[in-house]
Amino acid sequence: MKQFIAAACLVLSAATANAVDIAISAQDAYNKVKQPEAKVLFIDVRDPVEIMFTGFTDMVTVNIPYLIVDRNVWDDKRGNYKPNYNQNFVAEVKAELAKRGWGPETEIITMCRSGSERGEPSADYLRDNGFVNARYVVNGFQGAAIKEGPQAGFRLQNGWQNSGLPWSMKMNKAKMYRVDK
Repeated sequence: MKQFIAAACLVLSAATANAVDIAISAQDAYNKVKQPEAKVLFIDVRDPVEIMFTGFTDMVTVNIPYLIVDRNVWDDKRGNYKPNYNQNFVAEVKAELAKRGWGPETEIITMCRSGSERGEPSADYLRDNGFVNARYVVNGFQGAAIKEGPQAGFRLQNGWQNSGLPWSMKMNKAKMYRVDK
């Protein structure tokens, strides 16, 4: 039994030895992807409608939603439309890697609005599906909400937007997830 446990630990150790930490700051993600020969797939995992109202950075490689809002189903508990998992998420990530001649060992960075509801879970999901170098941007695109004071509830700290990194309200049609393609 001890030999089995030791062997299992060795295999797990070897599998994770080459994997990068899962969390990355917005600034570090920017520094990686701005390199001319960067071999990083930077994915905005937000629903395109959300991007339309919160902004976009053209530094991302592509927009592939991890969750897609179903505008036909209302979630009474949350008081909004129900999001569904994008059943094609892994296949779409694989297709983007294949376009570039990259494999599953490629560093993949995901980014959502806050980093918690889609950013980290999408990176975990990618790791569970063989992409050992998947990561997510901590605090996401908009950052964390201020907890107290007159601006309580506004996302005005950390994240991509609040780090002085390039973004705009203009979406890049060539990078956006579209069902009409």
